[in-house]
Amino acid sequence: MSGGEVAGILVAVFWAILVSFLALVLVRLAQTLKATTKMVAEVSEQAVPLLADASATVRSAHTQLARVDAIAADVQEVTANASALSSTVSSAFGGPLVKVAAFGYGVRRAIGKKGAEAPAGGAKRTVVVGRTLPGARRGGRRNRRSKD
Repeated sequence: MSGGEVAGILVAVFWAILVSFLALVLVRLAQTLKATTKMVAEVSEQAVPLLADASATVRSAHTQLARVDAIAADVQEVTANASALSSTVSSAFGGPLVKVAAFGYGVRRAIGKKGAEAPAGGAKRTVVVGRTLPGARRGGRRNRRSKD
């Protein structure tokens, strides 16, 4: 055998090994593609119902949000009405009630002073011109509060 024949045989063996390796790679690639196709089909079968459920859930949430929005608008209207009613009642009854309370306070004060003016021993009080009582005998604020 000559050197050219050996080289030809080696090239043929190399090509045979290369073709075998490529055939094995193509077979593995075909198996991987089949498995991938099967997995995509299964995911599609499961994803479609999940997407339908998600869509129904979103629609339901939208409906609930619309209801909550309507309720919030009603609550806002009730709050505005209550505020208006409160200001109306305050303006209608607030002034007269303050006046009645002030009148009652004045009457109590007048009755309290009238009872305090009568001396205990029956003697009349006299006013001496140019003479004033010391502050402690006048009956300061503490004494006035206790009568109310």
